Amino acid sequence: MKLSVIIVNYNTCDMLRIALNSVIRAAVGINFEVFVVDNASADKSVEMLRAEFPEVKVIANTQNSGMAKAYNQGIKETTGEYVLVVTADTITGKKTIEKALEFMDVHLNAGGMGVRMITPDGRFLSESKHGFTRPWEVFFKLTGLAKHFSKSRLTDTTQRKDWVEEFQTSETDVLNSAFMLMRKETINQIGLFDERFHTYGYDIDLSYRIRLAGFKNYYFPKTYIINFNSGNNAKLSWHYLKEFYGAMIIFAIKYLFKVPEINKVEGMPQLFPSTYEIE
Repeated sequence: MKLSVIIVNYNTCDMLRIALNSVIRAAVGINFEVFVVDNASADKSVEMLRAEFPEVKVIANTQNSGMAKAYNQGIKETTGEYVLVVTADTITGKKTIEKALEFMDVHLNAGGMGVRMITPDGRFLSESKHGFTRPWEVFFKLTGLAKHFSKSRLTDTTQRKDWVEEFQTSETDVLNSAFMLMRKETINQIGLFDERFHTYGYDIDLSYRIRLAGFKNYYFPKTYIINFNSGNNAKLSWHYLKEFYGAMIIFAIKYLFKVPEINKVEGMPQLFPSTYEIE
């Protein structure tokens, strides 16, 4: 099997249908499999999947345990050489998967890659290039973690040429979860998504671990996806604030205070246990 695609769904039935049709079209001629992990949707998403996409492997959860855990459920079932994580609010370009796989086959040092992301009205999403939004950028600067993300040019905004960078293939720090193509052997080595990141930050954490393990992440702009960015529709809600900024706290505890290293000391209780696994 060349490719395993995983989409996590939660009450996005209509967008999921579009996302699946685009992925399946983009994977024509490739030996692939598709998993949809449904996090207890109440909009008849599972019924739609079984009626309209019988070839898709469905994992139907009875509760919403978060994005990271759901993606891990899918990854554990995959048999592909590559694993592609795609969000349900994404339309994949017709040649995107083909071109992305060709890139990974040539760049053997790549652990993962992302592609150029645009909005439905054609606007370039800067998260394509560096993988995270402005609040995360501020967070990295304030905590001092920015020094570990030099390839994202966090501290060198004056020299940026955004138009050139949009179409410039380059190494990057962080992959955006809207389209993360990863080598399965890399995941086997570094472990799955950290399930402490419920809704946000899981992609940043895994991207960082890819680099820590000595692999490279790439931004490849010679193809594209259309992303509706539906996850940012309720930025003023308490749920959003808790999940989004809670992910930053988890990241800071994990890397700034290096709790994983503390936990390795014999006799030290595991204050903040890891939940990702090495296969």
